[in-house]
Amino acid sequence: MSNRPKCACSPLDYKQIESCLGSAPCLPSLSSIESALKELLSADQRYTTQIAEIIRRDPSLTSRLLHLVNSVYYGLANPIKNIEEAVFFLGVRQIRQLAMVTPIIEDFQKLTQDRRFPWRQFWRHCIGTALLTRELVDLVELPEGESDYVSGLIHDVGKIVMSAVFPVHFHEIYYAQPDPGAELTDIERNILGMDHAELGALYLQKQRLPDIFVQVAQFHHNPAVARSHTKTVAAVQVADLMVRHTNIGDSGNHVEVAEDSWMASAGWDILFAGQSDGEQTIALASLNRSLARIPAILESLL
Repeated sequence: MSNRPKCACSPLDYKQIESCLGSAPCLPSLSSIESALKELLSADQRYTTQIAEIIRRDPSLTSRLLHLVNSVYYGLANPIKNIEEAVFFLGVRQIRQLAMVTPIIEDFQKLTQDRRFPWRQFWRHCIGTALLTRELVDLVELPEGESDYVSGLIHDVGKIVMSAVFPVHFHEIYYAQPDPGAELTDIERNILGMDHAELGALYLQKQRLPDIFVQVAQFHHNPAVARSHTKTVAAVQVADLMVRHTNIGDSGNHVEVAEDSWMASAGWDILFAGQSDGEQTIALASLNRSLARIPAILESLL
């Protein structure tokens, strides 16, 4: 007989969950991300001074950019004090990623408000996953735009929505019934009636966001059944496992990820099945180097 306390709340059915999501606020930064970042997304062909002028309009971005370029990640002997030099060292791609982080996190923080959870550590996990997702996609195909990075950033959106819309169930899942050996998705389904992956996908569908975000949210634990954008979904699964194993941030899922277990995952097979053992070893070494740099990058962002 189980010693676990009785749940303080009952599971909901699909229609009840869907109805509750109708009152959830929208996410302006995700809905308009392409237009909001249009200048930076098309800045590759511009002179450094023109890019720097765009950045100066956002004091928060300026501060984070200078902090990052002067971090231990770059190890520069002399501190960089102006935007032009920072742009030269960082490159437009990293600046675009920096520009996306703050508005998205600020939108999500409005959803979570004062909900009890280690949100700063949660975002470290999400940003780490986003950075490594981009590295994985780079290894297997040429990325288009920033959708792979944003997909990694919001893969766990269901947990945020759960805390905002179903706070009692959320507390029950993460605090009232600690069970380190149980799969988080099983606990979520038992207590809420739906896991964070399905909930996140349902929410993003209701927000009418691009299908790639919906697919990643729903299938990042099982990319083999994704209906589209399979490589991006696979990349997020592998990145999520590697970041969790390295204890970068806190996803809320505390089941231990064994070293190199991601190489036996469906995601790794989707991305690298056609490559030789030697090629996969080289890819893994590249990913591990990128993974080692992530903590220094995160110190500059959060």
